[in-house]
Amino acid sequence: MKDQLHRAILLQQTPKCIVSLVPSQTELLVDLGLEETIVGVTKFCVHPKHLRKEKTVVGGTKQIHLDKIKALKPDIILCNKEENTKEMISDLKKIAPVHISDIYTIDDSLELIKMYGDVFNKTENAKTIVEEIKKKLNVFRELRSEQPKLKVAYFIWKNPWIVAANQTFINEMLSVNNFENVYQDVNRYPEITLSELKERRPDVVLLSSEPYPFKDSDIDEFKSVYPEIKVIIVDGEAFSWYGSRLLKAFDYFEELQKII
Repeated sequence: MKDQLHRAILLQQTPKCIVSLVPSQTELLVDLGLEETIVGVTKFCVHPKHLRKEKTVVGGTKQIHLDKIKALKPDIILCNKEENTKEMISDLKKIAPVHISDIYTIDDSLELIKMYGDVFNKTENAKTIVEEIKKKLNVFRELRSEQPKLKVAYFIWKNPWIVAANQTFINEMLSVNNFENVYQDVNRYPEITLSELKERRPDVVLLSSEPYPFKDSDIDEFKSVYPEIKVIIVDGEAFSWYGSRLLKAFDYFEELQKII
């Protein structure tokens, strides 16, 4: 089998001990019916809430305790190109086979769900999740098709100010909402200044609830500089968590559209 970087992964049998180093992928494993096979997670694997109390927490997404992972004797370690580092993956490959996801679009996410279904012998569960996501996506897109486009800037960090631009899953989700990302002409997560933001002329500024936990005081800061721009704190998981989180994302987007 191959992962989403087209790397060959050699598995002798269906993995029974999984270490997941990506929160959204951990949630997906649980929704696929694989909770009992998860042995290690990150401190950011917050869904479902009880998981970190029952599994071994092996660190974060950028820094891990290799000794803890090695002691778990995993059959496979699940990573992501964006969230985990090359150095980590190089070390992890010495412990167990490493599967790396690479997600920019909803299609990439659906591919990963099917991939996990095949790898972990949960093909029917994966098929059900994929079909339900497609159904919700189609309904949502149809509802949004007649909506005029809004120009938005989506912030993920403060000090320095960082936005989500092109070639990100967030940008894909903005597009699904019929939003025009004012940073569409640049890639990934550029640092910007608030003075530069004015030149982009967004109709709405979206402040993500994660990874930086924006608060009402940050809205006030924006409004003091740009009183004419609408500023809203949004659910960062809905915009950036791929996998089975998409089952809930479109319902959230429906509610968001009512207040924008």
